[in-house]
Amino acid sequence: MGAMIAAAGGRGPQPGPLPGRTGPGTAAATRIDVGHLIDAGPWAPFQRRAVLLAALTIIVVGFDSQLIGFAIPSLGRDWNLTGADFAPTVAAGLLGMALGSLLAGRVGDRAGRRRAILVCVTTFGAATAVAGLVDHLGTLAVLRFVTGLGIGGALPATATLAAEFAPRRHRTLVVTATVVCVPLGGMIAGLVARLVLPDLEWHGLFLIGGGLTLAFALVLRRTLPESPRFLARHPERWDELARMLDRLGRPVPSRAVFVDPSEQRVSRGAGFRTLFTPERRRDTVGLCAAFFFCLLAVYSAFSWLPTMLIGDGLDEEMAGAGLTAYNLGGVVGALLCAVAISRFGSRRPQVLCCLGAALTALLLRGDVGPTMLIVGFGLHGLFVNAVQTTLYVLSLSLHPTGLRASGAAMALGVGRLGAVLSALLGAAVIAAGGIDAFLAALAASMLGAGLSLLLMRRAVPPLGGPSS
Repeated sequence: MGAMIAAAGGRGPQPGPLPGRTGPGTAAATRIDVGHLIDAGPWAPFQRRAVLLAALTIIVVGFDSQLIGFAIPSLGRDWNLTGADFAPTVAAGLLGMALGSLLAGRVGDRAGRRRAILVCVTTFGAATAVAGLVDHLGTLAVLRFVTGLGIGGALPATATLAAEFAPRRHRTLVVTATVVCVPLGGMIAGLVARLVLPDLEWHGLFLIGGGLTLAFALVLRRTLPESPRFLARHPERWDELARMLDRLGRPVPSRAVFVDPSEQRVSRGAGFRTLFTPERRRDTVGLCAAFFFCLLAVYSAFSWLPTMLIGDGLDEEMAGAGLTAYNLGGVVGALLCAVAISRFGSRRPQVLCCLGAALTALLLRGDVGPTMLIVGFGLHGLFVNAVQTTLYVLSLSLHPTGLRASGAAMALGVGRLGAVLSALLGAAVIAAGGIDAFLAALAASMLGAGLSLLLMRRAVPPLGGPSS
């Protein structure tokens, strides 16, 4: 451990006095790079628990975000509305996600990842539960907007926390395995919908979903730790950080001073404008565009796949199975892509998956039977979600600690605009050209994502390569 601290010492500027640790000898205190300490140390049980809590949070995010897709057929029957009538409601939720991503990114960088996560999960859990009591489409749209605010903020904050607890050698797989819990949450939503909708309909689906989320928020309040890298940036919380490092099996001297060399490149209070400096502009634009096109494809499926399949002649159970297959394929594809990124870097695996997603969408056009449709959507989901989930890995690797949540939030916020467009464009495309036009739109979106990734200068290096 002494060698590890010595390796971390001497890097970066000397911080000011340490609150609660001032006195003679403070100026000569050992300086410790917390990032190096995490990267070079063991993969401790405390870190694994923190990542597990982050993954469970993302499952809840995926669960609540996809409930509306399963509820729309039941809502339509109850309120005598068509799928197209729900387009503004779906768009309101996705617009809320875009704004929530941007707002929570700044909260996460300034007030802490933990606080941002707790506020967001409580917000979307309460809004989902109240949605089960409404009787008007406009009120439902407002509640889906509030739900979106919470969901949109929770995802980048949670992915950032998971990344900052993971050693670099595990980070790609950890972040991917965390974010891939979005489609896993969607699968659980599908299973719950099949159990709840026949007897309790959409009211019960929202009430149960929101109630489970609020219960989980209470668990997080008692168990979720703050990011060690965030604590290192706040001297008033260094005693808390020292206690955490002791639990991680990395005890530090009582007068230790914590530094983050990456912060030398980011002034305190730096905002989104820092993401568009000449050295970062091309990567920021490329990443935002990749998120935009990819989330346009993902949320087109999340929001409209069951409705589209029902309109193509499948029954409600088979239509739900199509979305479940899409999510299941996404889980498998994301994990495989994460392994490939660790070995080859991010550029080739992500671009190839974009091409695979476009090709599978085009091959499903024409006279394809119900079974092949479901299998094909599972394969399409494999490629699409392989790109979508690993985009978070790419985003978190591009920025230092003080910009990490904001950078992820900016990219995801722009991406959510693609999701908003999917709510409006999906209904219009299905009405105008049916399933073939819908599939062509999915293919075009994924080709756009691939071109955006090729525009970027930097990518996640292979595990043996230099850190970004």
